[in-house]
Amino acid sequence: MNTGANTAAVTSSELLAAVASRELAGKNTVFAGIGLPTLAVSLAQLTVAPDVEIVYESGVCGAHPSHLPETIADSVLITGSEAVLSMPALFGYVLQGGRIDVGFLGAAQIDRWGNLNSSVIGDWHAPKVRLPGSGGAMEVMANSREVFVVMRRHDPRSLPAELDFCTSPGPDRALRDGIRPRGAGVTRVITDLGILARDGVGEELRLVATHPGVTVEQVRAATGWDLAVADELATVEPPTEAELRLLRAEVDPERVYLR
Repeated sequence: MNTGANTAAVTSSELLAAVASRELAGKNTVFAGIGLPTLAVSLAQLTVAPDVEIVYESGVCGAHPSHLPETIADSVLITGSEAVLSMPALFGYVLQGGRIDVGFLGAAQIDRWGNLNSSVIGDWHAPKVRLPGSGGAMEVMANSREVFVVMRRHDPRSLPAELDFCTSPGPDRALRDGIRPRGAGVTRVITDLGILARDGVGEELRLVATHPGVTVEQVRAATGWDLAVADELATVEPPTEAELRLLRAEVDPERVYLR
């Protein structure tokens, strides 16, 4: 049995994509963001979730692109897809209709409750960095049964105690404002240090698994809040040779998102 590839040869993007793809086992419909979420879903189609239906913000449903899209409007998404919907149909019928199992997103910042920031770093009126904004992430957060987030960096700036700006509020924050969300919000966060998880509303994210060689102390020091740790902490299996071969040769041979 293959127990994993030589981790010294594995890039951060390959690690994140492989680990994130495994979380999609048993899922049917995934609303995928561009970047690492697309990498992970594409790999899952070739491994643990061959029948998964991928939905993109551009209205494409059941995407089967010949190669990775560079944007949500990339024409490669349309060729071979099962349907292309208008924006009202996509957001009104598919998302708000509760037909998405997993919303798979990225973000610049995430807090302990799974709220996301993809708008600004720093003060809103004089930001250090201005980011792309919500796109469809707010609707994905509000209407998917659950949300997975993949983070390229795990440090106190990316996982702060308080977001610089809340772009996509999770269900806990929405409930405080009198809005009853459809889904559980963020239930999985995959980072280069490990996996954080929660079961749903009312729970903080907690550390449930670390990558080989990473200690609990390292993860807690890299997190902006007092991170809880699961009673039974798992160790993540490194990417296998098969997963790496698929990522490098079939999913992203041009290294559009692999770094």
